[in-house]
Amino acid sequence: MPLIRLDHVCKTYRTGNQEVAAVVDFSAEFSAGEFTVLAGPSGSGKTTLLNLIGCLDQPTSGSIVVDGRDVSREPTAKLADFRRDHIGFVFQSYNLIPVLTALENAEFTLMLQGVPAAERRRRVSALFERLGIAGLEDRRPDDLSGGQQQRVAVARAIASNPSLVLADEPTANLDSATSAELLALMRQLNEEDGVTFLFSSHDPQVIEQARRVITLKDGHLVEDQLRS
Repeated sequence: MPLIRLDHVCKTYRTGNQEVAAVVDFSAEFSAGEFTVLAGPSGSGKTTLLNLIGCLDQPTSGSIVVDGRDVSREPTAKLADFRRDHIGFVFQSYNLIPVLTALENAEFTLMLQGVPAAERRRRVSALFERLGIAGLEDRRPDDLSGGQQQRVAVARAIASNPSLVLADEPTANLDSATSAELLALMRQLNEEDGVTFLFSSHDPQVIEQARRVITLKDGHLVEDQLRS
């Protein structure tokens, strides 16, 4: 069974008296362990698809199954626990909580899951070491560079061992050198730990690193390219 299956998914939004089609009849399957990017220009439907797969929005029609659960049939409010336990998120704007330290931000999902404090600290400390941000545990987001904040966000996304990590334009606010370092770390997590990554991006560096590139235009799938 694929980790994700989308069948004839459509998503439309109403703006005044107009309907805007963000995703049009999209069908695809994704296996565990993929390192895949949804590519295309702004407005192509990339972020909308990630939001649908991440149970942050519902399709207008079609079905979406994530890790064996049909998430298209339930209100998003009922899927909060499923998101928490199965899906990690990395956002363009980092989405760290300003009043929490780097460590507390990275532990946040584990805290919601009720993981004991000592175990939270053990997991996150090991990730900080691996991600090259050991020693920054007590700093708040405003005291971190963009690249450091995004590494904290990656630690938060994977600390709970989710089935899937969704990364929406994760390099958009980073310089090219920092982007390359972050992508290399994500590839390492994918190859060594089997973490499944699904990106949305128009960054050539992300597209070059991906093993599968799904190209979107105006909400339509126009190409699905597998690489060796």
